[in-house]
Amino acid sequence: MLQKHTSQNGVRIVSEHIPHVRSVAVGVWVHAGSRHEKPEQNGLTHFIEHMLFKGTATRTARQIAEEFDRIGGHVNAFTSKEYTCYYAKVLDHHAKHAVSVLADMFFHSQFDEQELDKERQVVLEEISMVEDTPDDDVHEQLWNVMYPNQSIGASILGTKETLSSFTPDMIHQFMDHHYRPEQIVISVAGNIPEGFIAHIDELFGHFSPTTPTIEKTIFEPAVFFAGESKKTRDTEQGHICLGYPGLSVKHKHIYDLVVLNSILGGNMSSRLFQEVREEKALAYSIYSYHSSHEDSGSVAIYGGTSSHQMPELEQTIHETINKVISDGVTETEVDNAKEQLKGNLMLGLESTNARMNRNGKNELIFEEHKTYDEVLKSIDEVHIHQVQKLVSEIFDQKPALSTITPKQ
Repeated sequence: MLQKHTSQNGVRIVSEHIPHVRSVAVGVWVHAGSRHEKPEQNGLTHFIEHMLFKGTATRTARQIAEEFDRIGGHVNAFTSKEYTCYYAKVLDHHAKHAVSVLADMFFHSQFDEQELDKERQVVLEEISMVEDTPDDDVHEQLWNVMYPNQSIGASILGTKETLSSFTPDMIHQFMDHHYRPEQIVISVAGNIPEGFIAHIDELFGHFSPTTPTIEKTIFEPAVFFAGESKKTRDTEQGHICLGYPGLSVKHKHIYDLVVLNSILGGNMSSRLFQEVREEKALAYSIYSYHSSHEDSGSVAIYGGTSSHQMPELEQTIHETINKVISDGVTETEVDNAKEQLKGNLMLGLESTNARMNRNGKNELIFEEHKTYDEVLKSIDEVHIHQVQKLVSEIFDQKPALSTITPKQ
């Protein structure tokens, strides 16, 4: 059963007690992602995520790592376009210690100049790693051409130029603006020990922002462009991504889109997988996915193949889409996709991490929590006519294109 507690300062704590497990997953969610950055701040949110692991007033970076290793747990974080999450998963009897360390990192990180320089180099290596991985880089390039000169299209990692400009003052100013009580959710799932929620409230429920109340960030509406990016690289394979405008995460037809994506390229029985890989043997990796944000979304298709087969691969992708537009999807495809989605949802209930993530994101973005039965009902209500309507609305438009081809 899900419970919610709001601390006196506005921090929200959502908890789901699961007595039959021995673990606890806890996440500190902040409504601040790369989309909240100004152009000169690009990559700052992700850099702050890294820096919170680099030492506090009482713990070095090594001690933070050792404390979680010593209790057999793990700690990590991730940055997305609209939020950041710092999380840990430990055995239930170590939960209080784990969240105490997270709180120390959250409130008392030092942002030492020497550590900043070291971590700057680490992130530069991370950027280089993406650039050296064409099946990652092609997606980065796609976002840049779909949303040019917009924060939603910019890289979460930032650039070499912006990274070089980050200072402790910039970090403090950004955190003062965004790491505020009303922007924070603590999500807990697992075999929650007695007094654990009160312990979290004691750690997170009494701090005040150092700046006065500010207005919530209002995003500029994301504007999709059917742009193109073409790169040549010293690689064995070519890579292609097509992008189309999708739906926001709050859109009333979001489940219809989830079903459509499953039919198009979301699994091994999908149209793209069967046509591109099974029938024509054009690619090992071929799939589609949708990314949904607070006010917008996108649908993308990826494939990787030998250089001489790239024209045929792109043609086959377009032919597959056109066939879905002209002939429509089938009742069997819709029913199968719905059952798969329901299965994935219910299987995820076995993971405390999955439940923590689901509850944290729901509270942060929606400020409400559908029951599992309500979600299953929403999936069951997906109708073939609405799925087919989405096909026309999305894929009748000219797509954005990103390719990386091998050097000749």
